[in-house]
Amino acid sequence: VINNCVVCRKKRRPMMEQKMADLPKERVVPAPPFTNTGIDFFGPQLIKEGRKQPKRYGVLFTCLSSRAVHIETANSLDTSSFINALRRFIARRGNVKVIRCDNGTNFRGAEQELKKAMQEIQSEKVQEFLLKANIDWHFNPPAASHMGGVWERQIRTM
Repeated sequence: VINNCVVCRKKRRPMMEQKMADLPKERVVPAPPFTNTGIDFFGPQLIKEGRKQPKRYGVLFTCLSSRAVHIETANSLDTSSFINALRRFIARRGNVKVIRCDNGTNFRGAEQELKKAMQEIQSEKVQEFLLKANIDWHFNPPAASHMGGVWERQIRTM
């Protein structure tokens, strides 16, 4: 009788366990700081330049393994402004192997411009060096804001 009763079977059933996917290896494997990096924009912030108050955006770079944070400023949300911020970040913190970010159009444009620049380089030694230091870009799916929780949480603290 108990096996045929739906209510009794639901009440006697053991508790269900939530299944969680494994974390990406970039977040688990120890590595030097900022080898695996998450990027996102925040802002705008109003700053003072004389009597003007222009808008500036923050670019947040966070280390995926140690949660260290590096912040650069960008004049706008366009691709060239992001590439300049990325160049300043690499000059200060060293080479990056993996970049994870959301599907922002500025990030997509930067990836395409960097790939095009890599193809246009003629010098074999320079091209060989750039291929060794190749940055692997990982984009979150378009509607998956929960996948960028590492850097989104850092933006909230900012």
